[in-house]
Amino acid sequence: MATAKTNLVLIGMPGSGKSTIGVLLAKKTSRDFVDTDVVIQSHEHRSLQDIVDNDGYMVLREIEEKWVTWLTVEHTVISTGGSVVYSDKSMAHLASDGVIIFLDVSLDTLKQRITDYDQRGIARRPDQSFEELFEERSVLYRRYADITIASDGINQDEVCAAILAALD
Repeated sequence: MATAKTNLVLIGMPGSGKSTIGVLLAKKTSRDFVDTDVVIQSHEHRSLQDIVDNDGYMVLREIEEKWVTWLTVEHTVISTGGSVVYSDKSMAHLASDGVIIFLDVSLDTLKQRITDYDQRGIARRPDQSFEELFEERSVLYRRYADITIASDGINQDEVCAAILAALD
């Protein structure tokens, strides 16, 4: 008999609301909350931007995979870094006990929310525009998502309600 997955895993672009929605969703579902970006920064003792600046975006992706696959939790809302979808290994690990939820936000909305694109520790090629990153990652988010939540034009509580409705 298959057991139900106990984790809720949020994926999406930087600025899609994963961390904010994650905290609210954890409260509403009586789950723990983990932000993998915080796990990385805590264990590496430096910021994501510092890793990108000093070691490059590919090293950040390798570090992300290491700590995401290390993470073993149950009954937890997990907010992931936007680049987690580049790692099949990470996504398989997260999906093993998690429902993967894509917070789908339009490029226009993300541009309004993100004003510090070059200082956010985003794992991207140095020559890659935000638009190019959006196009590249959107395909991956859709590939891995069990549930996609269109999050434009609705507030945080409405996003949480949409997630809960989709889970029922």
